[in-house]
This record gives sequence, C-alpha cells and structure tokens, in this order.
Amino acid sequence: MPSLLSAGDPPPFATINPAGSFPLLLLCDHAGKAVPRALDGLGIAAQELARHIGWDIGALDVATELARLLDAPLVASTYSRLVIDCNRWPGGEGSIPEISDGTKVPGNAGLTEAGIRARADACFWPYHNEVERLIADFAARGVKPALLVVHSFTPAMGGVQRPWQLGVLWRSDERLPLPLLAELRKLDGVLTGDNEPYSARASYEYTLTAHADSHGLPHCSLEIRQDLIRTRENATAWARRLAPAVTAAVAAALADSRP
Repeated sequence: MPSLLSAGDPPPFATINPAGSFPLLLLCDHAGKAVPRALDGLGIAAQELARHIGWDIGALDVATELARLLDAPLVASTYSRLVIDCNRWPGGEGSIPEISDGTKVPGNAGLTEAGIRARADACFWPYHNEVERLIADFAARGVKPALLVVHSFTPAMGGVQRPWQLGVLWRSDERLPLPLLAELRKLDGVLTGDNEPYSARASYEYTLTAHADSHGLPHCSLEIRQDLIRTRENATAWARRLAPAVTAAVAAALADSRP
C-alpha cells in the first residue's frame, strides 16, 4: 500500500536529544497538529485543529525544555490526534474519532480498515517504533530508564472546572508516580492531582502498556493545565519548576528494586 505521506509532509515524529545521558525517556503523544496533505485537513477548519481536540497545547514546549534541562531524550509525535491518536489502540475506541468535544470530523467518517491501517502505518507505528529504538539504545548502554509521558489538559470539560494545575496519571506501578507526586506537592501554590483530571487506569491507554509495562520500566504520565503553558515562555518557566521534582522522582524510582 502506498504511504499516506507525501514528500511535502513532515516526518511522523521528532527525536530530540537522542543521546541524552539522564536515565529518563520523555514522550509526547499529542505534540503536533499536522495533517497529511492527502487528508485535506480532515474537512475541518484550522482553528479547530488548533484547539485541544487537535493536540496537547503546550505539552511539546514543556517536554522539550525538560529534555534540555535534564539531558534526557524525547520522542514527540508530529500528527494531530485527530489523524490517529498515538495513545489509543489502533482501530479501537477513540483512535480516529468522528466527533471530538462537539466538533464533527468529516475526514474520519466511515473509514475502511484499509484507511485505518494507512494512518497507523504512516503516523502511529513509526512514532512507537522510535520509542522502542530509544529503549533499546538505553539497554545497549546497560541502562533501564524511567518513562514519563507529557500531556496537557483543558481547564474545564463538560462545564466542570478542573482546579488542578498538574496531574500524575498512573496505574499499578508505584515506583515513579508516588515520588513524583510527593515532589510536586512541595511546590508552593500548586495543586497536583493523583489520577486527576482523569485516570490512567482506563483500558484505552496505549503508550504505557506498549512500552513501560512490556519492559518493566518505572512510568507515569504528567498532565499540565493548558492555560498555564499556552505560550512558550510560560511552558519553559513551568518546565524549570518541574525539572527538580522530576529529577528527584526518577532517582527514587530507579533506586526502587521492585519489578
């Protein structure tokens, strides 16, 4: 099957600081809002793609600055979560939504299995294959890293305000999330949610299952409220606040001998 991507389309992922020495792999599943030219903008306006339905606003800027400050590698997706969501099982619920937060996505309506597979082959699997490659690079150096996925969330959803500035999402592995929660709760004036504003225990989460669980890596997701990181300046400032907490939490997680 010919690739969905053409010569004028960006690559499906960006790898930043791949040789970073800090034992942490940063990921950003919803970093970009690009759409392959062949999909004609999915039939929605550019301002819709720029909303939270199209990407995680500010997350890439935070993750990029964390990668620089910590000397950690980062893999970031390029294409909009409306093309295919890199944190959902391909073909499963929420993978390619026909409607998202009230916005209909005509380009996602009635996709065939071949159409779904084309998007996965072009945008989903290359990103996740790169994550596996970097985990293998760590292993070749004798390092078993922690894994932190950076996301952002809206200040309100369904008319309900979300008071947290930060959230740590996790399932059963306590090694990274518990020390990270403890460190983040030391920040003055910051309310950090434990599995808020939603829980990572939902079955549709792909990234942590595919890469962290399968390799026994300490892991969690870090959520940051979008209104706090909408500009690059603010995102950079938040990354600088977060970096010491992440550093301490990773050290604690890697010192924990539990599998």
